[in-house]
Amino acid sequence: MHFFATLLFVLIPLEATTHHHHHQQHGLKSLHFTLYQQETLNKTAYFVIQGVAGPPLSLTTAPFGTMFVFQDPLTLKPNHTSKLVGTSEGSAITSGLDGLQSITVGKVTLNLKKHKGSISIVGVTNNIKPSNHPVVGGTGDFLFVQGYITSSPVNLVGSPVTYKIEFHLYWPPYAYLKP
Repeated sequence: MHFFATLLFVLIPLEATTHHHHHQQHGLKSLHFTLYQQETLNKTAYFVIQGVAGPPLSLTTAPFGTMFVFQDPLTLKPNHTSKLVGTSEGSAITSGLDGLQSITVGKVTLNLKKHKGSISIVGVTNNIKPSNHPVVGGTGDFLFVQGYITSSPVNLVGSPVTYKIEFHLYWPPYAYLKP
């Protein structure tokens, strides 16, 4: 049920593992990094509508048609007490009859040392396997950004559950070249 079930890197510190690249053949500036989403049922993620059929509610499944909303903290490390650097918020509707897939719409707001703004995503999330979500927009330092975010479960037992969020971001030449 995460945002990426619900969106999901290892930054120690952020500058040490953030990678900027200029792809000469494509003219793209890129940024790659990892954060961790910490989701706690009935604290940062809530079921709004319970679905009609299928498996019962659990940390990894929900009945078909279940709608939930979330506003989860993003941290630098898998531990929920790690430094907070953003939030992942949005909604998801269980779309798989097995209760493991959801259509997710979300926004990741980041407050990093060198990058501030938000990234919007949409896609299908598998609650127990890695899922890719296309980036559909951004604000602030992420204006005109393209790319995808991969979310992967790290810890689905206990509270909070933790997801690894890997950002693969690219800017087209018109987004950063000055006239």
